[in-house]
Order: sequence, then C-alpha cells, then structure tokens
Amino acid sequence: MSRSTKSFIAPTNHNNFKHYLLNMVAEQKPTSIYIPYAFLVTALLSVYIVALNKVDLKPGEVEYPAEAFLAPEFELQTLQGGKIRLSDYRGKVLFINFWATWCATCKVEMPSMEKLYQRFREYDFEMLTISVDKDLSLIAPFVKEYNLTFPVLLDPDSKLAKQDYKTTGVPETFVVDKNGIIVHKAIGPRDWATDETMEAFAQLIQRG
Repeated sequence: MSRSTKSFIAPTNHNNFKHYLLNMVAEQKPTSIYIPYAFLVTALLSVYIVALNKVDLKPGEVEYPAEAFLAPEFELQTLQGGKIRLSDYRGKVLFINFWATWCATCKVEMPSMEKLYQRFREYDFEMLTISVDKDLSLIAPFVKEYNLTFPVLLDPDSKLAKQDYKTTGVPETFVVDKNGIIVHKAIGPRDWATDETMEAFAQLIQRG
C-alpha cells in the first residue's frame, strides 16, 4: 500500500540557482585579492545547501519512491579491507550514502553526516557510506582530511549504486528502518545535523 509522500527535493528553480552560482564563480578571473576558487565554490555551496536543502525527515514518510521497499542486499569491501553485508545490520536504522571524492556537494554535507553519526553511533543506528570512486587511492586521504570516522565501503564500478539502488548521481542517501525498509531517499546534499533531523532519527531509532 502506498504511503502519502512529502517532497524534500528543492524546486527546479533552486537547482538552476545552484548552477548559476557555479557558473558565476567559474567566470571570475583570479587575482591576488580574490578568495581562492575552491574555497569560494565550497562556501557558496554551503550557503545553498543550508538555505534550500534542510532535511525535514519524518519517520514513516518517503521522499522517493512513493512505495516503501526492502533495501537491496549487498556485500562490499570496506576501506580497511574487510567485508560488510547489509543483512548484518538488520534491527538497526541505517543511513546509506553514495558519494565520491570528486563530488563538491558531497564534501559540503560530510561534516553534518559525521555529526549525525557521532550522535547515534552508540544506539541502534549505523552509517554506511559507499564511495563510487574508481581510483581507490583517493579515498583514504579524503577520509583523513575531513576527519571522518563512519564506515566507508567501496563500489568502484558503481554496480550497486546504479543497478541495485538506481542512483542517478552523488550524493544520494537512503534511510532504512529496523525492518530493512527504505523509508526515505534524499537526492542531492542535505544538512543532516539540524535539531529537527536529529529528533526524527531519534524517533525512528526508538520505534520497534
């Protein structure tokens, strides 16, 4: 049975606004008095995400698709060389995030993901971030640079991302309840550390 849905995706004009910002930055000619290009892009994207992409996650609601379904099973290698299976975490709320080191908006949402992980890591919650980088040598330095402590899994051929989870890009996030059902999907970056989002995850974790 389909559940009522509430969209959390920024309207099209917001997406155009993001591209406008990026194009505006790209056209700037560097001088000694300008802020470095990479820093300016990150700053602009941070403002965009905070202003337009705050998460309004409510347990039991989905952003996409309209019908809840079981999260596809997988077994992936970890950055440390071990292996993780999705079914090993049945009974926990899961935060599954597809990302890449070259993704600018992934970099922006990572700090809020780390805050979410630190808040709930001692409870029935796990964060599984899945890198789709083809060059695996880039991942460990990235994790170290951003002081990330959550598990990082590897999907270098994007088979899991594209074939099983039907992603269209990065970042994309799936929230899975304790029964293995996807209850929320976020396309694009989000601020995962707002008070409202923390409360929503707390409620989801408390549910049987």
